[in-house]
Amino acid sequence: MKIITLTKENDLLIQQAAQLLVDAFRGHWADAWPTHEEGLQEVHEMLEAERICRAAIDEDNNLLGVIGGIPQYDGHVWELHPLAVRPFMQGRGVGRALVEDFEEQVRLRGGLTITLGSDDEDNMTSLSDVDLYEGLWDKVRNIRNFKHHPYEFYLKMGYIITGVVPDANGVGKPDIIMSKRVKR
Repeated sequence: MKIITLTKENDLLIQQAAQLLVDAFRGHWADAWPTHEEGLQEVHEMLEAERICRAAIDEDNNLLGVIGGIPQYDGHVWELHPLAVRPFMQGRGVGRALVEDFEEQVRLRGGLTITLGSDDEDNMTSLSDVDLYEGLWDKVRNIRNFKHHPYEFYLKMGYIITGVVPDANGVGKPDIIMSKRVKR
């Protein structure tokens, strides 16, 4: 596996990345990119000059995963958005390698912090379908993962829950905000 910068010139990988967004999020997070065209639009946004867009490829140049980043706060903070790994490759270190590479890319650009939102639209955690306006931090402290929600992956990568947006995706469907300091 090799990680490269995805560029506008690599149409084959761009097409694969668009389909990956559709496939990786199908059935989760309200089908974030339900069509290839919507996935393609997202990938083109990821390729904007000020952003980071990295791809994990195999020895035959087939896409295994993709990660993007959006600068915020004058580049001090970067939003990790999105991260997608081919479903059959999940749990094999592709996501970890992409996140570690992304963290290094942010450091090289002088970034201090990475933040991300990890929606819970499918009752995957104990933060879903509850009133988060009462006892929020107790609920965050005691969060439980019911259905393999990705927040645990990010915890293992050193991210912490720094906030929650209650009802971000409808009543009882929060966005879990996570962050990590990357400046050494």
